[in-house]
This record gives sequence, structure tokens and C-alpha cells, in this order.
Amino acid sequence: MEKYLIINCDDFGMCHAANAATFDLLEKGGVTSATVMTPCGWAPEALMYAAAHPEFAIGVHLTFTSEWKKYRWRPVAAENTASLRDETGFMHFHCDTFERDAVESEVENEIRAQVAMARFYGHEPSHLDNHMGSLYGLESGRSFLPVVFKVCAENGFPFRMMKHIPDRTELEARAMIEETTALADKLGVPILDYLWEHSWNGPQSQSYEAFRDYMYDRFEHCPDGIVETYIHPSLECDELKNTSSVWFRRVWEHRLFADPATRKHIEAQGIRLIDYRGLKKLRAGEAL
Repeated sequence: MEKYLIINCDDFGMCHAANAATFDLLEKGGVTSATVMTPCGWAPEALMYAAAHPEFAIGVHLTFTSEWKKYRWRPVAAENTASLRDETGFMHFHCDTFERDAVESEVENEIRAQVAMARFYGHEPSHLDNHMGSLYGLESGRSFLPVVFKVCAENGFPFRMMKHIPDRTELEARAMIEETTALADKLGVPILDYLWEHSWNGPQSQSYEAFRDYMYDRFEHCPDGIVETYIHPSLECDELKNTSSVWFRRVWEHRLFADPATRKHIEAQGIRLIDYRGLKKLRAGEAL
């Protein structure tokens, strides 16, 4: 089987600097897709861009947590969201409290509201994924993926889930992944073979050059099949610096994938860059 790689920009719409970085990467061909955080303040700009550029595969970054102290957001849905909020009225800080408190019907309602917001701005999402992994049940084992797959199946959306289970995965989590991937297959929801989350624990966090070398090495070991890696690109600005203490990671990600040498390195490994529309075609047995 060939090697296929999706490079997705998460947190599109989080702030203007994230939007500007994502516009740049999509137009340069440094990434292949993006997903919009519809509860965030700059989501309208991202969605209007998506509507104006249907050539790009832009989906919805299903968001149920609001993890920063000085910049927070609320659910999109106007009603039936009480369990999705903390005591301040914003979305929960952490996945564990979301998993504990969320009512399934309200989760489904909010998923549909976030998709509907994209359509309100004239954009039809190409796929769905999930901010912070809140819907996977990673903290407590209480997964909301059956609800996600239900919405995906109704709309023909691919979703960020992988068939291959990492070797380090604990038995309980392994069983949950096997169960959910079987459900995705049953419902005809296209999913990935592998999902790459790059680590910042190591020398790659010390300098841009070390991060670049770390990522280049990963591409050199890309497996056969359909792989996704996701990034959170942003331009450097005071807003970003006052939001995240590790803001430089987002700036480095933009710099790396804006560099034409990165795409050349990826393609030199025999990797074919695709987007989520390509994933959908491949799972349907269609040629790209």
C-alpha cells in the first residue's frame, strides 16, 4: 500500500493570528486540511474564508473544553447546554470534568450546532475532528464517539480516529479503540490508519532547528497507509503570547510547514499528501 499523509491545522478560528497562519499554509500547500473551532471569537473569519475557498478541505474541530485561563469560550447552541458549562458559564477547563458532567443529548445538540454554524456561513464541512480529545473518553472511559459517528454517518463526514492501535496502549483503552473503530466501519464513517501526535518532551522543544529535525525524522519513518499529523500554527503576536505559555510551538509549526523544503522532504520519502476528501475517496475504493 502507498504512504498517504494528511497534515491538518487544528484550532482554525481560535484567534486572528491562527487564521492568518492557516490561510498562509493552505495557500502555500504546506498543509492539506484544517478544522475550525466554531465557539471561538475568530471562527466567523475562518468560516467565511472556508466558504470562499471550497478547494480546501476544511472541517469542524468539535470543541467541548476551554482550557486557557485568560481566553475562554462558550457553547454555540443557545439552549440545552447546562451540562457543557462550568460554574462560570464557559465550557469546562478539562476533559475529565466534561466527561463526568456532560449529558449525551446535550453533546449531540452541540455537535449539530457547531456543524450548523459552519453551514450558516455558507461552508459545507469536509470532515470532523475533536479539540483536546474530549469526546474520546480518554480520561474516564466515558466516550461520546457513538454520538459523533451517528452525526458523521448522517452527513457523510470522515472523522479523526485511527484503526492502528499504538503498542503502548493499555488493554482497557485498546478494547475501547477496537470497539469504536468497529462501529465506524459498521456505519461507514471513513477513518485513518494512523494518527500522529508529535511530542514536545525532548530536545525538540529547545529550538526550532531541533523541532524541524525531529519532524523530518518522523516523516522518514512514515508507515504504509493513511496517516494524519495535526498542528496548531499561528503567527507570533502579543495576543498569542498572553494566551499560551508555549506560544512558540505554534509559531515553529507555522514556520516549518511554510518552508517549501518540508514538503520536498515529505515527498522524497515516497509520501503522497492528501486531504480528508482524499481519505473519503480511498475508503470508498475510488481513485484520487
